[in-house]
Amino acid sequence: MSPLLAQVLGEIEQLNPEEQLEVISHATELGKPQTVTHKKPQRKWLDIAGNAPYPLVGEEAQEWVTRTRSESQQHRDRLLESQDED
Repeated sequence: MSPLLAQVLGEIEQLNPEEQLEVISHATELGKPQTVTHKKPQRKWLDIAGNAPYPLVGEEAQEWVTRTRSESQQHRDRLLESQDED
């Protein structure tokens, strides 16, 4: 603890309870701007809308849908085949 802080705390202890509460209130108000400045601003989806290149992952949307449906069907077929073998 720094000597200055020790001195301030010692002086606060000499105050009456009402004055101590006033010191606490003042210290709280001093701390508020610090916490507000560290808060990240919230972003909205509309702020980034349209920033991604098309097509995003190098494939058209309909091609992706067709491919993933086909892969899912193949996976289901394999599961059914393995259940029939058991």
